[in-house]
Amino acid sequence: MDHHFDLIVIGAGSAGYNGAALAVRNGLRVALVDGAEELGGLCILRGCMPSKALLASARRLQLAKGAGELGIEVPEARVNLRAVMERKNAHIAEFADYRRGQIEKGNWEFFRGFAQFENEHTVRVTSRDGTTQALTAEAFLLATGSVIVPPPVPGLAKLGYLTSDDALQLEQLPESLVILGAGAVGLEFAYYFNALGVKVTVLQRSAQMLKGADADLAASLRTSLEAQGITVHTGVTLDHAERGSGGRKIYFHQDGKSQVVEAAEVFHALGRRANLERLNLEKAGLELRNGQLFVQPTQQTDAPHIFAAGDVCGPYEIVHLAIQQAEVAVRNVGRVLKKSAGPLEHMDYRLKLFVLFTHPEMAQVGLTEAEARAGGREIKIATYPFNDHGKSLVLGETDGLVKLIVDADTKEILGAAVLGPEASSLIHEVAAVMYFHGTAGDLARLPHYHPTLAEIWTYPAEELAES
Repeated sequence: MDHHFDLIVIGAGSAGYNGAALAVRNGLRVALVDGAEELGGLCILRGCMPSKALLASARRLQLAKGAGELGIEVPEARVNLRAVMERKNAHIAEFADYRRGQIEKGNWEFFRGFAQFENEHTVRVTSRDGTTQALTAEAFLLATGSVIVPPPVPGLAKLGYLTSDDALQLEQLPESLVILGAGAVGLEFAYYFNALGVKVTVLQRSAQMLKGADADLAASLRTSLEAQGITVHTGVTLDHAERGSGGRKIYFHQDGKSQVVEAAEVFHALGRRANLERLNLEKAGLELRNGQLFVQPTQQTDAPHIFAAGDVCGPYEIVHLAIQQAEVAVRNVGRVLKKSAGPLEHMDYRLKLFVLFTHPEMAQVGLTEAEARAGGREIKIATYPFNDHGKSLVLGETDGLVKLIVDADTKEILGAAVLGPEASSLIHEVAAVMYFHGTAGDLARLPHYHPTLAEIWTYPAEELAES
């Protein structure tokens, strides 16, 4: 059998699978390699999909408990954790089975094993039974994802802790929980556990939750989560962990004072790192920078025929961007191999999207206010609160605000953010306008049905268009 390919894709998660599929459609001879215990990738198996299934159950319970505010009497609502997990497992099994079939039956050669570079054009694939074979290619796409980093808290590894992987399989809820980290994973699970009745404390090392978000939205989100009963500490230095009479103690410093919080369990949500240890990157002439592969805007690494996408290279750990990176990489592989014409394509983050699935939800597209100001842009900003919006009032969903950022001269929309009901959907209207380089005036003139949540965008848009 000929084991030489135009492109070898290493990793069959969302980025690798979509990259391989596009490469085949573009006429390349492709090999897809993956040695994970389960096929499907992080998003399907342990990330986006299972966590959102759990969050849906948490939100339904929260709505049932709050139905009295709308004049609806609901008998005592309580969680059946086994049923929650069974529902989640059924959905994930269906998603994973479908993706497994796509991977195994794709128009590529699929190799079930771990790849290691022997030189810049050769990898040796070791199957799970120990057999090996060498594959060669003109180009490579590395998309092996990420793994959870070890906890940077002395004593915690010995005591034991939960991760997002563990939380997806819990058979019993802890009475209390300390969550280390207030990024997307930490906050979504803080919301989930709190909604199910667990006493939750969040410790964040940076000065605000969601350090990449604008301070006004992060502060508003914090207010909402604290009103739901979640305790949040920001600007902390984590010192050490030790066993306590009630479970586990986390010692930390905040504002120069030593403090301690005790809970039945500790949830480690302090980040992930690129999953690259098995690849023997040095044999391909590659080195890590800050724990990741360095890539050009073309998604090329230091070796021009080796491309990367997703968590292995960043800069954002977001599925749709990982897929976009893989597709940019594959189109550029065609150009590098002279299979297609034209200049190399660059990855464009102008419309980068982010969504946080707490309640209220938070979403943003494009530049944040901080990013726009750091780039020296002259900007104008307008916000509008949900507590002054008719549809929000009748729904009883009044926490949060929408925010538009425009160029001061042209009024082109540079960024937008929303904290509030259905934020994950509302943000896409602005993304569509931004795709066409639309202005605040364009958004203001778009017809909006009344009463809807989406019409809230017209208020800041009108203010900016007339300013």
